[in-house]
Amino acid sequence: MANSNDNNNEVVAEMDGFYRIYKDGRVERYIYQKSNLSTYVPPSLDDPQNNVSSKDVIISPHVSARLYLPKNTTNSTQKLPIIVYYHGGALVLGSAFFKSYHNYLNVLVSESNSIAISVEYRLAPEHDVTTIYEDSWTALQWVASHASEKKFTSGNEDLWIKNYGDFSRLSIIGDSAGGNIVYHMTMRAGREGGINEKVTINGSIFVCPYFVVPIENIEESASYKNWIIISSPSEAGLHSPLINPLAENAPSLSQLGCSRMLLCFTEKDEFISKEIGIRFVKGVKKSGWKGDLELIEVEVEGHCFQLANPESEKSQNLIKRFAAFIQL
Repeated sequence: MANSNDNNNEVVAEMDGFYRIYKDGRVERYIYQKSNLSTYVPPSLDDPQNNVSSKDVIISPHVSARLYLPKNTTNSTQKLPIIVYYHGGALVLGSAFFKSYHNYLNVLVSESNSIAISVEYRLAPEHDVTTIYEDSWTALQWVASHASEKKFTSGNEDLWIKNYGDFSRLSIIGDSAGGNIVYHMTMRAGREGGINEKVTINGSIFVCPYFVVPIENIEESASYKNWIIISSPSEAGLHSPLINPLAENAPSLSQLGCSRMLLCFTEKDEFISKEIGIRFVKGVKKSGWKGDLELIEVEVEGHCFQLANPESEKSQNLIKRFAAFIQL
């Protein structure tokens, strides 16, 4: 006869190679065991290779972030572009504090000469997908609140952002699941007339964004299967505007609340077909959205390749494209 421990150890859902969910609600993210890039690393006030300082901050009881600042910043009259970065991981995996993102943000900040806020949000399936969007919006509003002349009453004002941030050049960036988050943050900013009354999104960068739309064999894909596992019953399927921005009940893409967009897809992406990217771009253009749209397709490379080796030639070329976009 099975005891309670046996029942608790029963696997109720699994994404082979990535994670499994047990009957008692535990989530085992065993992909973390396969790469040292998925290890947590501390911030550093001195990254000699890229000349970037980093530190961790608490934004709210559930949201934190790692901040990055170029060390060549000498005084508060020197204003820098602001990056708000959302990490990837299928909305289930990843962390702003992983070695892969720490290394990548150091390179991106150095190349773009910007200040970056890399957001640590709660994950599915322990939390509903909409909670992830709320955490991400909380972080974005916290960053934008530094544009106010008023002093913080909550005690979590950050002087790096306050002293060096150029709020007219605020960009949000995300890879994979982070790209999905960028979409939802940009749509919300459009609905609400900006992040707050003073700050809008200048640019949005989507890198291999986690979208699932009806294309051939999509229901066999890992991205679709993952969505079925982590979404609520009412959102489980291709009809959900949370994962399909082209769904019939999705809001018009004309509402995207940014001035410029840059979308990046890779030729050999094993998770997000470049066809999805092409359809999204067509949908944006068809909607009548008024901003500037740029599409990058990287040949040969796979899903979010730049994270594994940001020093490679193709990664460097892509980061330079991102930096040029951020600096405008």
